[in-house]
Amino acid sequence: MKFDKSLLSGSTTMLVLSLLRSGEKYGYEMISQLALRSDDAFQLKEGTLYPILHGLERDKCVEAYEKEASGGRIRRYYRITPKGRKVLAEQTEQWRQFSGTVERVLGERCQA
Repeated sequence: MKFDKSLLSGSTTMLVLSLLRSGEKYGYEMISQLALRSDDAFQLKEGTLYPILHGLERDKCVEAYEKEASGGRIRRYYRITPKGRKVLAEQTEQWRQFSGTVERVLGERCQA
C-alpha cells in the first residue's frame, strides 16, 4: 500500500533509530531493511535518509564510523547511542499515544 508522504515524514527519525536498535548498519542496509520490514510500504531514498542520519549524528543520537567492506569498498556504518535509545523510547511512546488517539477518533460512531 502506498502512503501519503506526509504521514511518513513525522516518523522517519523514529523508524531509522528503530532499525539501529538491533545493531549497526550502513545506509543502503537501512533502506533495504525498512522496505523489507514494511512490505515495501516505506521506501526511503538516500536523499531522505542521509540528512536524517547527519542530524541524528549532530544531536549525538547516533555515531558513525567507516569500515572496509568486501572488495575494498569503504562503508560508513551508524550505531545508536544511549541518547538515541532514550529519544527512540520517547518517540515510540508519543507514537503509541498518538496512533491510539487517532484510532479512537476513527472508531467513534455518530450518535443521533
